[in-house]
Amino acid sequence: MNVIVSNKYQTLLGELDIDIIKSVNGEFTIEELVAQFANFYYNKMIIDVTAIVGYEDINVIQTLSINFDMTKIILILDDSATVNSQMYLSQLVSMGIYNFTRDISTVKFLIDNPNTYKDVAQFHNLKGFKAPKLNEAAVDVTKGKIGQRIVGFKNVTEHAGSTTLVYLLKVHLEKYYKVKAVEVEGNDFVYFNDRSLDYTSKLELPNYISKNDSSEIILVDLNCDSDSYCDEVIYLIEPGLLKLNKLIRKNGNIFNELRNKKIVLNRSVLDAKDVQDFEKESGSKVFYNLPSLDDKLDNQTIINQFLAALGFSRVDDSSGGIFSIFK
Repeated sequence: MNVIVSNKYQTLLGELDIDIIKSVNGEFTIEELVAQFANFYYNKMIIDVTAIVGYEDINVIQTLSINFDMTKIILILDDSATVNSQMYLSQLVSMGIYNFTRDISTVKFLIDNPNTYKDVAQFHNLKGFKAPKLNEAAVDVTKGKIGQRIVGFKNVTEHAGSTTLVYLLKVHLEKYYKVKAVEVEGNDFVYFNDRSLDYTSKLELPNYISKNDSSEIILVDLNCDSDSYCDEVIYLIEPGLLKLNKLIRKNGNIFNELRNKKIVLNRSVLDAKDVQDFEKESGSKVFYNLPSLDDKLDNQTIINQFLAALGFSRVDDSSGGIFSIFK
């Protein structure tokens, strides 16, 4: 079921042949939208941009992107010069807002066929090119240099250990590859006292990737919805009872959303039978089961085995380990 937030285009949006669970009309601040929908479950939220107070200020839209899952938002643009400017559209893409349109008749298509970064790359002023207008031909802009691998790590349960894991993977990988590790919208890397670790914002992540195109691997600690900039994303779950119950209460549909995603159990005490039970009860497939790791060690067999399972062929994983059965 879908939500409609309308203002100028209330009538046209009301004529859409889609399932609606809730519809509100008027002008709203981002804080008011958060208060209404922060704990409200929906498939997609179709937002008439004129329903947002101060929508021509891109900083207001940035606040929207921080507070909502942009993969669930479809933004209806008006015909103002500001909203259709090259800078505005490019910044929408930088925020992870890919489903925007001026043609309301395309909303139903976007619900079933959401855009990826490649679909809107022509609007993104990533390397200083002149962004085209909405009706101009697309320009192919890739995530990074051909052959480069960008791997994101994202906590699904709270504090599932993405920052420490990214740090340890970087330490192990740099023996075999030219690798960078970056934390997005966070600053926990500072506590590792490693000056090679980087930080960036959600808006600057594309530029960071572009500037580091000489790196073979970029590991991204994702504290925001910037999954589309990565070639693949690892979703981390700490499978403790408390963490799982909190996760399910927050989003009862989470494992449907994670279907066919790469799930890794981190800080796990589960054995082989426990993992099978977890998969059966959650209806998901576990890619790998990682125990608690010692962040003071720079050569751990289990990490090398995990990296080998991810396809990093140069890594030496010759030593055996009890968790290798979960590859």
